Amino acid sequence: MDLVAAADNEVRTLDIEEARALHGTDDVIFIDLRDIREVAKTGKIAGAHHVPRGMLEFWIDPKGPYHKPFFTEDKIFIFYCAGGWRSALAAKTAQDMGLKPVAHIQGGMKAWLEAAAPIDPPKPRSGAE
Repeated sequence: MDLVAAADNEVRTLDIEEARALHGTDDVIFIDLRDIREVAKTGKIAGAHHVPRGMLEFWIDPKGPYHKPFFTEDKIFIFYCAGGWRSALAAKTAQDMGLKPVAHIQGGMKAWLEAAAPIDPPKPRSGAE
């Protein structure tokens, strides 16, 4: 928890009202860091990119084989997870890698859902489970 607190002190933390106000603007990209099972259960913030936390550094690095071009866009990157801990650490890591500006959502997807903010609903599951 010390690492989360330190990260919170070094990156911009948005409350749910600030995050909602930025949602849908052209200069913002929301990044969902949650596990695919979490996304399948609740859906994601409308229009967000799903970036599994374990792949973040690889997808940001423009020299890496897994680089995702949307990370080179001149945008504000807003990270979120289920409750705000992973996103604080991820936003700090992204900022340390040179991605700017970055922020994360206090309370994460839980706060987003409680605020009845726009989501892309879960996709129907297919195949044997």
